[in-house]
Amino acid sequence: MSNVGFGHTGFALIVVLFILLIIVGASWCF
Repeated sequence: MSNVGFGHTGFALIVVLFILLIIVGASWCF
């Protein structure tokens, strides 16, 4: 496992969670 790969995977995971949070938040507001 390389540090770069781990960092890239972590970044992608954060982006996915952030988008999911926005979708859930928008749905909860309505």
